[in-house]
Amino acid sequence: MHPVDEAITEPVAKLGGDPVWLEEPCWPLNPRTGEPLDFIGQIPVPVGLGDELRMAYLFLSYEDYETGGMDPEDGEAVLLIQPGGRIPGFATIGPAGTKGRSLFAFDAEDEEVLVEFRIEMRPVPEEQECYLGKYGSFDVDNYVGGKANYQMRAKVEAPWRFFFSLACTGDTGPYFLNFAHGAGYAHLSPDGLEGRFGWDAA
Repeated sequence: MHPVDEAITEPVAKLGGDPVWLEEPCWPLNPRTGEPLDFIGQIPVPVGLGDELRMAYLFLSYEDYETGGMDPEDGEAVLLIQPGGRIPGFATIGPAGTKGRSLFAFDAEDEEVLVEFRIEMRPVPEEQECYLGKYGSFDVDNYVGGKANYQMRAKVEAPWRFFFSLACTGDTGPYFLNFAHGAGYAHLSPDGLEGRFGWDAA
């Protein structure tokens, strides 16, 4: 993960900045407050060789240092898929032109500062893959694919399949996500056209 000097405008893996939509913009709202959710990042969806590019866009609520998403179907965490994806039935989508803020960090004065990072995909070291398979955990913070390192209750039952994991960072990290020292987990439907995201405390 690398901070960028200029905004990323290509459909690549990234955290923060503005979503690079592959279809019409589709910004979710917090169903309780009506406020736009924060855009956290976008990750390419695994597809078959020769298939068109699809992207997953993650949006989370934020209120008083708390990041939404403990319940993957309460509308405070929305993972949208484009193109051709299905909007989850629990999601509240804002009218055309709706735009919220994006991922942020806290500076030395405890002020919110918007941030953006390019994600560089690299294989997880083999010894860590083996450790996950044997003990069910490892120390990789953010990763795509493979086996989920669930904390407690975040698993979404089959046929949903694990997609990616994001770690809690706290208010001194390069970006702020409060998962109560746990992690967040994205899942895809079997056809890869609908997403879920929920987090769990450590």
